Amino acid sequence: MKKLLFNIALGFSLIGFSQNTLLIPNTIESTNINLALQNSTYQFFPGTITNTMGINGAILGPTLIINKGDNLNINVTNNLGQPTTIHWHGMHISASNDGGPHTIIDPATTWNPQFTVMNNAATMWYHPHLDEFTDEHVSKGIAGMIIIRDTEEAALALPRTYGVDDIPMVVQTKDFDANNQIVNHSNSDDTVMVNATIDPIVDVPAQMVRFRILNGSTQRVFNFGLSNGASFYHIATDGGLLEAPNTVTRLQLAPGERGEILVDLSGMQGQAISIKSFASEFPNGIFGAATPGMGSGLTLNNYSPNAINGADFNILQLNIVAQTANPITAVPSTLTTITPFVEANADQTRTFDLAPITGGQNQLNGDFTINGVSMNMNTINVTIPLNNTEVWTVQNNSGIGHPFHVHDIQYQILSINGNTTIPENAQGWQDTYLVSGGGGSMKIITKFTDFADDTIPYMYHCHMLNHEDGGMMGQFVVVDNTSYVSENSLDTDAILYPNPNNGTYMTLQLTDNNEKIVSYSIINALGQIVSYHKVHENELSNMYSFPVFELAKGNYIIKANTNTAIITKHFMVK
Repeated sequence: MKKLLFNIALGFSLIGFSQNTLLIPNTIESTNINLALQNSTYQFFPGTITNTMGINGAILGPTLIINKGDNLNINVTNNLGQPTTIHWHGMHISASNDGGPHTIIDPATTWNPQFTVMNNAATMWYHPHLDEFTDEHVSKGIAGMIIIRDTEEAALALPRTYGVDDIPMVVQTKDFDANNQIVNHSNSDDTVMVNATIDPIVDVPAQMVRFRILNGSTQRVFNFGLSNGASFYHIATDGGLLEAPNTVTRLQLAPGERGEILVDLSGMQGQAISIKSFASEFPNGIFGAATPGMGSGLTLNNYSPNAINGADFNILQLNIVAQTANPITAVPSTLTTITPFVEANADQTRTFDLAPITGGQNQLNGDFTINGVSMNMNTINVTIPLNNTEVWTVQNNSGIGHPFHVHDIQYQILSINGNTTIPENAQGWQDTYLVSGGGGSMKIITKFTDFADDTIPYMYHCHMLNHEDGGMMGQFVVVDNTSYVSENSLDTDAILYPNPNNGTYMTLQLTDNNEKIVSYSIINALGQIVSYHKVHENELSNMYSFPVFELAKGNYIIKANTNTAIITKHFMVK
């Protein structure tokens, strides 16, 4: 029945008909933010109830409207009955506040991140990031938008009346089973929704209207455009404003990516047009194209038949009504200044190879790796010195495109598939961008400033949530190498034995029986973290044994976080 309903809706969309008023999420405009994660139900289809997860409600979460420079105090209470996390996607904050897989919010507990907003005006979002469970929690409804404002953006003549001429769009596709329950880890996502609304319609004034578009889907890429073929203005990417508006007729957004557009509806009162996805224009090798794999014979289980794969379909119908009292009717000619990083000044270059675990024609149905390894919570894959400027080349050796997301920073794109002429829509700040399949590549540059933490890592990963959950993710720490010497005075707070060690196991014992070892890092003579481990809550003790048999001979430091202090000890493997 669900498939029939959707196919009918798809048919209506092609002639410009929609039927459900777009849900506009509530807002929180405060530096003190309280968020409750909860199980609930929601009626997506008439006469049936779907089990969902939401934030302060049944589905999705409130839009957080904050300002650059705000000192935020956030309480996230987990009422789900299972562990989760909340990640502030796109925000430049410390690893302890980032909300990655290591910052677990246990059931019936409250996490209290506190941080200063350092990002420029932009559209961000927040969502769970629990290792292997991200797709389930996001698909069931835990996602919310973040709008950051600053004085530079405020000085521009741009629409910013939330829900009137500044419209949030959390665009997702979902798969429902025969009982209309959400199926996660599915390739059959044939139900399109905006803000949890299927076949949505929204009243917008006959003037310049701003749409903040988030691709919150598990896997699907969208190719946004207008049903009447008109052009529109792309004004912002993941990290905020472009230098000037780009006049476009299409805007491609991959999962996790955001874009802000201005649509000029002046003189169109009484008319209706639609924002659509023109997926028929996609080349092979994109989840959303008619053929998801790039390469002979590559197939994806349950991808077909699906009415929206490789098709043009409606996203949101715009019902154009009278102008507001003070309408914006023009687009600014300039928006901001973006200072480019200089590749020649990079301190480090790295390569990240994306590849399938299963080769051959069935590769799309298996998991994927980065640099030949799958996600391991106890392994730090990359150690980055604080204030490093780095160039990363992301090479896609699989048959499908992967959106590459990096926590902590925004990056600039230097080349795409070897071409240094960057498309206008990718010339701003990004934290997520699609690397095309079949040998595609992307070279990016960024700088790791402000935050160093050798215990809690940041993530880099594919933002196709199926792939992320399947292990297509790595961990990096940003390390201030100057900090270790000053902490050596704490050596007397613990004993470490046997030291030197012949490459077996070592035991760290704190002299205070009330102290508990929470996590530890092992650092080599070059200041690189070669091992990291977070101690399970059931194993917390003042004594912990750890393996060193994989370490090369040499001198090391173990840096242990306890419940109240940081302990460092030197040791030798011989």
